[in-house]
Amino acid sequence: MKVLLSIKPQFVEKIISGEKTFEYRKQVFKQDISTVVIYATKPVGMIVGEFKVKDILKDSPSNIWSKTKKNSGISKKFFMDYFYERDSAYALEIQDFVKFDLEIDPKDVFANFTAPQSFMYLDENWI
Repeated sequence: MKVLLSIKPQFVEKIISGEKTFEYRKQVFKQDISTVVIYATKPVGMIVGEFKVKDILKDSPSNIWSKTKKNSGISKKFFMDYFYERDSAYALEIQDFVKFDLEIDPKDVFANFTAPQSFMYLDENWI
């Protein structure tokens, strides 16, 4: 199964460059997910690519940071602020990122599209 994740453009750029190979989340999926489709939030506002989920790590924020910091693409302060007062953190390990040749306007694919706050499940044949 696939999900659509909203990711800020500055982090999408780091995924594209390979600097960021982990995407952090406060919660993850209840279903088995193999692929993440990336929606770059405004001002981009487009679906720009996808990646395979190699692994999903779950641990305390400090342990997740220790395991992933070299490929986080973010500062420790940003990470710790994001997980402030959280007992657990998730890190999606990015594998086989593919940038789409043509970005996709989500309004062309989904009726009444609103960017998901966390994620949105997609049918395998969503395009």
